[in-house]
Amino acid sequence: MNSRVRRRAAALAGLAASFSLAALPSAVAASAGPPVPLVKQDVGGAELASSGIVVHYPKTGAVPLPQVPASAYVIADANTGQVLAAEDAHGLFPPASTLKMLTAITLIPLLNPNATVVASQLAAQTAEYDVGLVAGRRYKVSDLFRALLLISANDAAVALTQATGSLSKGMALINAEAHNLQAYDVVAKQPNGLPATGQVVSAYDEALIARQALATPAFMKYDSTISAEFPVTPQQQVPLVNQNSLLTQYPGGIGGKIGWTEAAEATYIGMARRGGVTLIVTVLHCTSLQEITSGEKLLNWGFAMDGKVRPVGHLVAPRRAVATSYTGPSGAAGAARPAKPQDAARAGRPAGAKAAGAKAAGAKAAGAKAAGAKAASGKAASAKAASAAAPAAPGAPTLPLAVGGGLLALAVIGAGWLSRRRKQRPVALAPAPPRDGPGSGPPAPPA
Repeated sequence: MNSRVRRRAAALAGLAASFSLAALPSAVAASAGPPVPLVKQDVGGAELASSGIVVHYPKTGAVPLPQVPASAYVIADANTGQVLAAEDAHGLFPPASTLKMLTAITLIPLLNPNATVVASQLAAQTAEYDVGLVAGRRYKVSDLFRALLLISANDAAVALTQATGSLSKGMALINAEAHNLQAYDVVAKQPNGLPATGQVVSAYDEALIARQALATPAFMKYDSTISAEFPVTPQQQVPLVNQNSLLTQYPGGIGGKIGWTEAAEATYIGMARRGGVTLIVTVLHCTSLQEITSGEKLLNWGFAMDGKVRPVGHLVAPRRAVATSYTGPSGAAGAARPAKPQDAARAGRPAGAKAAGAKAAGAKAAGAKAAGAKAASGKAASAKAASAAAPAAPGAPTLPLAVGGGLLALAVIGAGWLSRRRKQRPVALAPAPPRDGPGSGPPAPPA
């Protein structure tokens, strides 16, 4: 009899334990709020999950990383995919206008560059900085891409995105492209990068986007154009001068994109090539007007140490092959029509390098104006986690105190870690390189 009672008691205890464990996710969610989805911070290598500076100096001949006033950066070799050094590579920050690079590489293969699109009221009323689109007028797709990438025209970004059929369809395509690139940190809400709650990127993901941009010939042609003109109306031509001074002031500069909003502060993507080596630098949450200078310092270090440092990670390949040019009407550009011959005849007029360089020097002020609307949210990192969360199930059974309390504490700590918010902080100090060998001084200025 006693053994039978013991067996029944054991069975009941096992059933109770199973019931409690089955209720664990609901109970934790009820106590700690909506569950937080896993942030894929392991993409590119485990070391890139660190929020600090990661670098592996050689035993001799090491050049120290420069100190830059930014919260996150990545310096990577575009050819090999090696990440040479990084700080908070997967940290989540607002992108500002650097998001326009993702918009461009998504839409270039879909839109006929010789087609025209009608500017909507929404595009024409987009906050500055813009090129001045007039609602109801038709504009050539290639002209809109130049306005997007040279002067960071916010209205051009909206018009191009709507040319896929609708703004929502275009945004879905842009986010799908990010996921195909394995840029899982990206949450795009506005095609121009203007402030939007929950809109975030990471320095690592922007490096993936830049690498795809390098493989897109039309993007590089638009992005490296020094100056052009935009036909707002048949009687009005607006000059476009590239805001990225890396093209005119840095040896080997081949492209990139600047950005600024109040919440994002300064952001930057830069690309440079020397001696067959192509480097990518991405900078997020940087002191205003220091983003290009910071990028140049990191590029100098990268050219000095490429092939000498042991990489801290790698840029992953897209999940599937990505189109890099317009392939025909099978794309999504249902709202565009072929341009008239007189439209197709319009072309940008290059200016002298000296004049372009002078105007580019003042372009950061225009970039600051491009913030237009103030940030709706200071830091957007936690909004990304909340967007996909499911509500907690009501009436969850009570957990055993010891098990439930411990697991609940772990869940709360984990949720806080995944949705950490960023504030500007003092410049982080890079680990000191070994001092027992030659070549440990700062890099020589570029020739």
